[in-house]
Amino acid sequence: MKAIRVHEFGGPEVLRLEEVPEPKPGRGEVLIRVKAIGVNPVETYIRAGTYALKPDLPYIPGWECAGIVEGVGEGVRSLRVGDRVYTSGTLTGVYAEKTLAKEQTAHPLPDRISFEQGAAVDIAYSTAYHALFQRARGVPGETVLVNGATGGVGIAAVQWARNAGMQVIGTGGTDKGRELVLSQGAHYVLDHYSPNWPDLVMKITEGRGVDIVLEMLANVNLSKDLRILNRNGRVAVIGNRGTIEINPRDAMSRRAEIIGVLLLLATEEEKKSIRAALYAGLSNGTLNPIVGQTFPLAQAAEAHRKILETGAHGKIILIPG
Repeated sequence: MKAIRVHEFGGPEVLRLEEVPEPKPGRGEVLIRVKAIGVNPVETYIRAGTYALKPDLPYIPGWECAGIVEGVGEGVRSLRVGDRVYTSGTLTGVYAEKTLAKEQTAHPLPDRISFEQGAAVDIAYSTAYHALFQRARGVPGETVLVNGATGGVGIAAVQWARNAGMQVIGTGGTDKGRELVLSQGAHYVLDHYSPNWPDLVMKITEGRGVDIVLEMLANVNLSKDLRILNRNGRVAVIGNRGTIEINPRDAMSRRAEIIGVLLLLATEEEKKSIRAALYAGLSNGTLNPIVGQTFPLAQAAEAHRKILETGAHGKIILIPG
């Protein structure tokens, strides 16, 4: 089978399409024929060698895909050959025509969701749910600012928040992106490149500020986020690419919380709740993953370049074959 392998850490050019042996499912494992692959920023950091955790070389990147179960190992009870699934991690990486996963990391994909959408489910929607409800403790009636709402996690957060009965303010860097955010349920949308967006947030909230900020670029926005919080407000830091100086008094005067979000550290109980909420939302139509761009698997390097550019409009997907 064909797969992308990384033999050395470096730029996108180290992503090489190669012929590799097909994996075989062992006990408690399933073999998945991959139909679509989700591309995530963290995969670019791992590939570059700048991430805290480094895989052994060579490796096949990624852990988020959607496809069809092609084989099951001994002891697998919840899945059968022919089932449609999406993954929350695999044993062999997903930038490939086939991947091997543990039974508990392959989840049923409702028929109404395409494979491309299925590859956009796990990290984006799980991260958004974990940040909004489990870490920031969001409840209906609160006001949420999704700062960077046009990417995969941002769109997921807008859908989760709107469906939960929250007032939603989203930001985006392009007209196209802001239109997308509005179409997904945001009540208001702002240009995050405009220097007066914090003033507009305060105007929208009639001076109260927001209860929650879901922040995708904390090294740029955290200082401003603290100044637009309501009392007891929370900033959930989902994304960050550097350092920033803040005034702690902005947090003190609002009894504010700065909360770190890392899906990898979610507890098993939290993951169970996320899975249940995801399946319900995907099945009943309240969650609809947005696919931005698709690339052939052979163009994985281009996808890695694209995902770090500004102006995202949904999830970037790789298609094998």
